[in-house]
Amino acid sequence: MSMIEVENVSKRFGPILAVDHISFRIDRGEVVGFLGPNGAGKSTTMRILACFFPPTAGRVSVGGHDVTTHALQVKQLVGYFPERVSVYPDLPVRSFLDFVAEAKDVPRAERKREIARVIDSCGLEAVSDRVIGHLSKGYRQRVGIAQALMRRPQVLILDEPTIGLDPEQVVEIRSLIRNLGAERTVILSTHILSEVSSVCDRVIIIHQGRILASESLAALRAQLQRTRVVRVEAEGPEAQLRAVLERLPGVETVRRPEIKVRRAEDNGAVALIVEYAGDDIRKQLSRAVVENGWELLEVRSLEPTLEDMYLQLIRDEEQALRIESLNH
Repeated sequence: MSMIEVENVSKRFGPILAVDHISFRIDRGEVVGFLGPNGAGKSTTMRILACFFPPTAGRVSVGGHDVTTHALQVKQLVGYFPERVSVYPDLPVRSFLDFVAEAKDVPRAERKREIARVIDSCGLEAVSDRVIGHLSKGYRQRVGIAQALMRRPQVLILDEPTIGLDPEQVVEIRSLIRNLGAERTVILSTHILSEVSSVCDRVIIIHQGRILASESLAALRAQLQRTRVVRVEAEGPEAQLRAVLERLPGVETVRRPEIKVRRAEDNGAVALIVEYAGDDIRKQLSRAVVENGWELLEVRSLEPTLEDMYLQLIRDEEQALRIESLNH
């Protein structure tokens, strides 16, 4: 049974449709990235899962409990880190976590041990007695995650946990999230593409309140890779080299790379990107270059990045919406 089930869910705020009939499932132990631009519906979905408000339509369950009819049971399973985490800046870290433990009904006899556990899990030992308002943004984020971990939730919902952090702090928080995912289901809401590829097992992409994809990165790459891409670098006249490669069976386009990296040893080398359909074409490319008397320097397959896949999905969705509007 899935830990989280979202079935045909919509959420309206007056005339605004924030979430539009979305469905997805998340298994126990998965670390899933919920990816989309600002305003896509990510935070709205996270708040529904955390029982901040019910969906307008559809059904959501966490651990088999409906978020509308059994909100108390869901809240006992979920730890939630909101986009704008609320901490008391005048309290020391340990005192704030003691307040959270009391609010979450952690038994008094277990409170000290539970606070020590979340402090250790989030790497807060060195600052546990310092006032929160005097901490760096990275440590304040860790305090926010620590409060979400109180009472050992089976599901951890993190809404934009690295926003506003410097690069070093981002690396630290991502490492923390990977470690936390070893023991629980984690949903990481973000608009940062690299966050998903570095932390998550699977990605759910949302745009304008609609789910565009729910796949592992490998499956998404296979699904979207309609053409394959190879980078060829050789010493020879560019126009002739391009013409020879364009004539090869299966080749769709030959173009220059978007970014040209100049090296001291280039010596007039030409780099071209070859897009083709069908089986691996690298042997034919290599043979065509060598048989024409040119020096072959490199033939390398290029995998699409998460950014490439994301932009392709957005383009496909926008094109589908345009066609839909024309048909109506």
